[in-house]
Amino acid sequence: MLNGRIRALFLFDISEEIDLQRLHTLLGTSPSKREPAFRHPAPEYVRYEQPPVLQAIGDCDPFDGHPLQARIRYFNYGVASVELQTRFAFAPWIDLVQLANHWILSPELEGRARSLLRSSVGPVKPALKKPYENWIVEDYYIVQLDPIVEPDGALRSAEDLLRQNATQIAQIVRGEETALSPSERQEVLAASMSYYPADLLVVGWVAAFLYDTPFAAAPTIDLLEYANTQLLEFRYYDEVLTGVLADVYKRLEKRRNLWAQWSLARHAEELNTIRLDYRELAERTDNAIKFLSDMFYARAYRLASARIGVTDYRNLVTDKLTTARELYESMVNEFHQGRAFLLELMVVIILVIEIVFLFRGKS
Repeated sequence: MLNGRIRALFLFDISEEIDLQRLHTLLGTSPSKREPAFRHPAPEYVRYEQPPVLQAIGDCDPFDGHPLQARIRYFNYGVASVELQTRFAFAPWIDLVQLANHWILSPELEGRARSLLRSSVGPVKPALKKPYENWIVEDYYIVQLDPIVEPDGALRSAEDLLRQNATQIAQIVRGEETALSPSERQEVLAASMSYYPADLLVVGWVAAFLYDTPFAAAPTIDLLEYANTQLLEFRYYDEVLTGVLADVYKRLEKRRNLWAQWSLARHAEELNTIRLDYRELAERTDNAIKFLSDMFYARAYRLASARIGVTDYRNLVTDKLTTARELYESMVNEFHQGRAFLLELMVVIILVIEIVFLFRGKS
C-alpha cells in the first residue's frame, strides 16, 4: 500500500504587510519558535526572522470523497497561504498518479481556498496594512509518500524507488496522467536529492514529490511553501514595476516645453520613492529566512527556488529596479539642465533690462 498525504498550497498576496503581533492577539494564538523543526543538522542562525502565524481551520467539506483538512499561514510581508490536505492509501501507483493529476488540474480547490480565506480574513483585517482588493495567487502541490516497508522489514531505499517508479514520480511532479518521454523524465528527476538512503525530494515548478515520514517531511514542506511565497511576492513586484515603468516611458515620450521640464523633479521623486519602497519590500521578503553554508536545507531551498521560478522573477525585479534607478537619474539630470537653462535665461533678461535702463539714463 502507498500511504501518505497530498497537499494543495494556495498563496494569496492580500496586503502590503501583516502585523503578526496584532494578528496573534486577534486570533488568540501564541508566537511559535523562530526556526522550523529541522530534522537534519542545521546551524542556529537558520531561522525565520518573523515566524508566520498559523490559523488552524480543521475539517472541511470532502473533495471527491476525500476528507479535507485546512489551515492558513500568514507571513509578515502580506502573504496568506491556505493549505488543503488529505490522506491517501492506494495499492497501484496509477491511482496516486491520477489523484495528483486531478488535484493539480481542478479549479474547484482554488475556489474553496479563496472562499475560506475571505471568510477568515474578515475578523483579522485590523492586522492588515494597506490590504489589496484584488489578490494574485500561486498554487503548488506536494505529494508526501510514507516510506515503503519491504517484506523483510527494511525500508525501500530512494535508489530503488527511483529505479522502479521513476515514470510515475515524474508524472506526479509534472501533474501528467500520461507517461513522459525518457528525456523529459530525466529532466524532471534531475531536480532530486536525498539525505538518508530512504528519503527523497523531487521538485518541479507545479508540484513536488516527498518520500519521507510526515514528521521528517514537515520542514521541507515549510521551505517549499516559503519559496512559493517569494515567487508570489516577486511576481507582484514585477507587475507593479512594469506598470510604473510604462507610465514613466509615456511621460518621457511626450514633447515637453520648458515649464513641463520643471515638473520632472516631482515625477522623478515619485519614481524614486516607489523604487525604494519596493526594494525594501523585496529585501524583507528575500531575507525572511536565512540559509548559509552547504547544509541539506540550504541546498533543498536553492533547488526549490530554481525549479519554482523564484530566481528568474528575482532577476526580473532586480533588472527593473535598476532601470527605474537609471530613469530617475536621467529625469533628475534633465530637470537640472532645464533649471540651469532657466536660470541662465533669467540672468540674460536681467542684463538686457539693465542695459536698456543704462542707455535710457544716458539719453
